[in-house]
Amino acid sequence: MLEGKKILLGVSGGIAAYKVCYLVRYFVKEGAEVKVIMTPSATKFVSPVTLSALSKNEVLINLVPQEDPENSEKVDTQTWHVNLGLWADLFVIAPATANTIAKIVHGESDNFLLAAVLSARCPLVIAPTMDDDMYKNEVTQDNIRSLKKLGYKIIDPDSGELASGLIGIGRMAEPEAIFDFVKNELMRQEDLKGKKVLVTAGPTLEYIDAVRFITNHSSGKMGFAIAKAAKERGADVTLVTGKVTLEDIHGVNRINVETSNEMLDAVKANMTGADVIIMTAAVEDFLPMESSIDRGKKIKKEGQDKFVFEFGKSPDILDYLGKNKDGFKLVGFAMETDNGEENARTKLEKKNLDFIVLNNPNTEGAGFGTDTNIVTIIDKNGKEELPLMSKYEVANKIIDKLL
Repeated sequence: MLEGKKILLGVSGGIAAYKVCYLVRYFVKEGAEVKVIMTPSATKFVSPVTLSALSKNEVLINLVPQEDPENSEKVDTQTWHVNLGLWADLFVIAPATANTIAKIVHGESDNFLLAAVLSARCPLVIAPTMDDDMYKNEVTQDNIRSLKKLGYKIIDPDSGELASGLIGIGRMAEPEAIFDFVKNELMRQEDLKGKKVLVTAGPTLEYIDAVRFITNHSSGKMGFAIAKAAKERGADVTLVTGKVTLEDIHGVNRINVETSNEMLDAVKANMTGADVIIMTAAVEDFLPMESSIDRGKKIKKEGQDKFVFEFGKSPDILDYLGKNKDGFKLVGFAMETDNGEENARTKLEKKNLDFIVLNNPNTEGAGFGTDTNIVTIIDKNGKEELPLMSKYEVANKIIDKLL
């Protein structure tokens, strides 16, 4: 089932390290190619020779090669952490100790494993292991929350007898459970293969004069999370975004716009052949009328006590897409402060959507600028209320719903 898949397995220094022998065997038996990176402390718990024999590949430990740097055949090992990050389809860290988790969160790279994490472009799966009190410590929990916000996938530990002799949570998930999780993640990478996905994100802005404009607080994070998740699941993704401070997503075609009319033009130019269009952009509703402004000049305040501007409606991009729906699924967003579900259902029907994602900016952890969201997915058959989760997790829930 994993034929041709490339799995990078990171092993840090926890007592559960011995279990990865079974995990490597499962991966190899299913046809995957496995390469193992160990921290120096992990070698105290399981032999690199054993993992090398099981994986049929050399186990990597040292950030700086031990061989003679004059040996030309070994020079490329100095960038193995970069090459491996590009090579892998999935990067699994099991066991992941509290120390390794903390260092990942803070971007440290004092060993080969951590350096590879910073270089990886593939999805990362982390299986924590530690004693009960260490796991429940608020610092550790905050670090795990940070990993989830960054889009890392966490396999929660089990409860039971721990190495300390205590009974509690902190046992690394069993190899069979990790294997099933990874298998599902790798299969997920194929479920949008060959599909064309168009996503809009961020705010639009409308100029009042040469230097002033009206806009909203949208950060673009939700749309970027959807674009990232869709790309990871095999889609050909185009992202049309308003003015935001977010970095490009590797492999995603990004189109930058400012105004609502520019966003409409970009959507029209890229909607042909789309299988899915997801409109997360917060398109500014009010458009200064041409008759009331001169965009080539700055309005001076001197000699005037008040200013009067005339506004009209900006183009309704979602309405346009709904009326011109041709073989694609259409998803809209509704940010509502009052009568949320009622307004969302009206929008669902009026805009000819397949489903709509509702949230309230006044709810803590949801709305503009946050890394998390609390949403309700509504279609003609009912609704699904999701708890607080990262926007990346919400993005995958939306894609799951589409499929």
